[in-house]
Amino acid sequence: MALLSDTARQKLDGGDDGRFYDTPRFVTHADDAWCARLTELYERVLNPADRVFDAMGSWVSHFPATRFDRVVGHGLNEAELAANDRYDEWFVQNLNSDEQLPLADNRFDAVCCALSVQYLQYPAAVFAEFERVLDRDGRVVVSFTNRMFPTKAIRAWRAASMAGRADLVASYIRAGGMTVTDRIAEDGSGDPFFAVVGRVEQ
Repeated sequence: MALLSDTARQKLDGGDDGRFYDTPRFVTHADDAWCARLTELYERVLNPADRVFDAMGSWVSHFPATRFDRVVGHGLNEAELAANDRYDEWFVQNLNSDEQLPLADNRFDAVCCALSVQYLQYPAAVFAEFERVLDRDGRVVVSFTNRMFPTKAIRAWRAASMAGRADLVASYIRAGGMTVTDRIAEDGSGDPFFAVVGRVEQ
């Protein structure tokens, strides 16, 4: 399942991702206004009874205060995931070396991916996994800004404009077998807020 060329998925740092993320970074990777805007989006898109998978997550998920039915986290740093008090359970996995999620089919109502999609080298396979674990009418919410670890972001992302990055994410959602339902682009005085929302095709 190839969406990106070998050149497009190249990283400046081809070293082991696990070693790069081995040291925990207890920061938010975006300014306060951006984080608040993501919380607002989640409040609009997610429901209190949802089962949520927080993909490529960290120590904070920016979810609204409403408690969800269940939240499963995933990331690359054990200490960060353990510190996230919204997770009922979590696991460590490098999606660039193993795209298959250790999760059952139709287990979640929503998949969230914040500030991390730029690092995926095989996004079509990963988003197909997102579609697999989502239940009927499940949603995927992918959010990002202009910040990144440039040595770990793929070449296609580094070379694209912000609108072009939104196009990339939309193509990932479609490649995963889902429909794009919303695109948000807000470029104010702080970190630009971009998000693409998709839904499982009925």
